[in-house]
Amino acid sequence: MTKSYLDDLTYRIVGAAIEVYKNVGAGLLESVYHRCLMEEFKQRGIQYRSELNVPIDYEGIDLDANLRCDFLVEEAIVVELKAVDLIAHVFEAHLLTYMKLLKKLKGILINLIVLIFLKKVNKLLLMSTIGYCLTKSMCTMFLI
Repeated sequence: MTKSYLDDLTYRIVGAAIEVYKNVGAGLLESVYHRCLMEEFKQRGIQYRSELNVPIDYEGIDLDANLRCDFLVEEAIVVELKAVDLIAHVFEAHLLTYMKLLKKLKGILINLIVLIFLKKVNKLLLMSTIGYCLTKSMCTMFLI
């Protein structure tokens, strides 16, 4: 899996999340956004697994700790969806845990709560997203 492929897939995932937000707006439960994002992925031909059980491999034994990631997209990117006022560090820890246990190099934490203006390359773009990396090119968070 190339960096270019992961970057393109990230763009497609964030685009789908923005479309969900544009269609249903703010103030809904996470479960509503989750179901809508499933439909948007389907419409865009993005393959995913939803509410994926994340096993723990401990000394060759699969342990069930009832861990569930929201989405594993194209078997490449872990996506965690939130609808909260403030992203707590525990949400980042969940994402990083899922990434490590699933052995995935990239994860996206999406918070479908607010519209944000992002200034980039000296022009103002209405983006609906702001992102940052927790570790170099590994984890991206978007507030929508």
